[in-house]
Amino acid sequence: MPLPKIPTKPATILLAKDYPQAEPGKTPVRAAAKAQNDEVEDLISGPAVASKSTRARKSKAALLAEAPAREETPVAAPATLPAPPRTDITNRKDGKEEKLRAKLRETDMNEPHPAKHKPVEVNVKSPASRKADSAGGAKMFVLDTNVLMHDPTSLFRFEEHDVYLPMMTLEELDNHKKGMSEVARNARQVSRTLDALIANVDDDAIEVGIPLAKLGNKDAKGRLFFQTRLNGAALPEGLPSGKADNQILGVVRALEADQSGRAIVLVSKDINMRIKARALGLAAEDYFNDHVLEDTDLLYSGIVQLPDDFWARHGKGMESWQEIRGGYSSTYYRVTGPLVPTLMVNQFVFMEPKNGEAPLYAQVREINGKTAVLQTLRDYSSNKNNVWGITARNREQNFALNLLMNPEIDFVSLLGQAGTGKTLLALAAGLAQVLETKVYNEIIVTRVTVPVGEDIGFLPGTEEEKMSPWMGAFDDNLEVLMKSDNDGGDWGRAATQDLIRSRIKIKSLNFMRGRTFVNKFLIIDEAQNLTPKQMKTLVTRAGPGTKILCLGNIAQIDTPYLTEGSSGLTYVVDRFKSWSHGGHVTLARGERSRLADFASDVL
Repeated sequence: MPLPKIPTKPATILLAKDYPQAEPGKTPVRAAAKAQNDEVEDLISGPAVASKSTRARKSKAALLAEAPAREETPVAAPATLPAPPRTDITNRKDGKEEKLRAKLRETDMNEPHPAKHKPVEVNVKSPASRKADSAGGAKMFVLDTNVLMHDPTSLFRFEEHDVYLPMMTLEELDNHKKGMSEVARNARQVSRTLDALIANVDDDAIEVGIPLAKLGNKDAKGRLFFQTRLNGAALPEGLPSGKADNQILGVVRALEADQSGRAIVLVSKDINMRIKARALGLAAEDYFNDHVLEDTDLLYSGIVQLPDDFWARHGKGMESWQEIRGGYSSTYYRVTGPLVPTLMVNQFVFMEPKNGEAPLYAQVREINGKTAVLQTLRDYSSNKNNVWGITARNREQNFALNLLMNPEIDFVSLLGQAGTGKTLLALAAGLAQVLETKVYNEIIVTRVTVPVGEDIGFLPGTEEEKMSPWMGAFDDNLEVLMKSDNDGGDWGRAATQDLIRSRIKIKSLNFMRGRTFVNKFLIIDEAQNLTPKQMKTLVTRAGPGTKILCLGNIAQIDTPYLTEGSSGLTYVVDRFKSWSHGGHVTLARGERSRLADFASDVL
């Protein structure tokens, strides 16, 4: 059967009907999905190129490779969304032309509103950079200050190309080095790295460039250049020369004049800086090396649907047996076939035949070549298997509870839009394993304190009292979990609430450095606002017997300079997807209320 079209939406709102269909003998799902993008918009040199049914599909890489050939053809200004097909109306008579224009205006009104439909995020290189790639020449990248403060190791991420630091970049680094914020720490780290690079170097060596591989970074084969003299390039009148951004733009223009045969590219995380550079005819790009994936629609979902003929193709020589673990009997299947190499350990597979046969819900436990071991799941949708009074309402929630209640899984990540039950499932599983089975000592809850709107200012009290306004989501879910116990009356319910709150600790991220959590159930909420470095700091706090949960929605990122592709949550999902003690599930269906589900669709 053909693979379904990958939706142009963030992975967190991937619908159940849009799960990639696994088919034996075909290209692996991720590779095939990446090759099936219907259209890509060249944000620099041309409009969107749509694939027609009468011609073969082309990948983004192939379309971008053709971009230099399209540069010579005059094209319309790029739009945020692909423009509707236009008809040539220049040679028509006045009456027909006016009617056609009115019809086209009516068509424009029916187009999707750009604020409601996010375009596909495609990282497109500048024309000068693409031309240098085709010619095989080394480029020189001029780094803006925000790139260094965003990623202190960015100096060594440009492979064989050279890096140029304007004097204004060093001046801004000096202005941001004071303080205890993440930006200040990154600025100090960059300063220490630069000091180590220029140590024991003659003045002549600074002029010809310092090898970036000097400190042991073998991948960085280029050289580091500093601005050693004033540039003579004048900017257009009206741009204030005292502004730091304009001085950096002047440096880029001067380098282009001095080294006319070389590609000079400005790298900046500031969108307005890149716009100004392009308006002045200078090559400018975003910093892409921190992106885990080019297209977050291809993010690992942890779930794959098996084809209807799975048993016919993989049932030959199949072995099955039963084991009892933790008081629950599971059936294991050892299958062999062409689909197995596309699966991953701890990935969930399901098959729901429409001919009346029993469905299959299983988890991949082992993979050895073309042989895999599948384990059937515990049905948490049944009330007899409820977790602290909570039962799974859909297939993905059942998958998530199987991960949360499995003591062999040390790391779990849950993605999903608002109302899919991430926090409720995590709290219910934590309470059941802390208070009932006593697998863990206590629950620790933390999150990034990034406000959605304007900050309300100073919060009085202890660490937990300061964090309590940020934990409103957990308080709401605790109320739901505690209302399910009505046997002891009001007094019993109050005692239960005190017991539960005594086993839940709310901690701030600011004081996590150097800590070690032993036998804890650690929940990291709103993890999409974490950088990869912060995520590494948190996950490495885990001691023996600790389980870490990362919850979030990568479509709701509030941290500046952080995108869906560079989020710490995307980072850990991609890095942990093949680990035997880690698991991931993308929750697809909202279960909050019919109002919340409708609002998620139409707003």
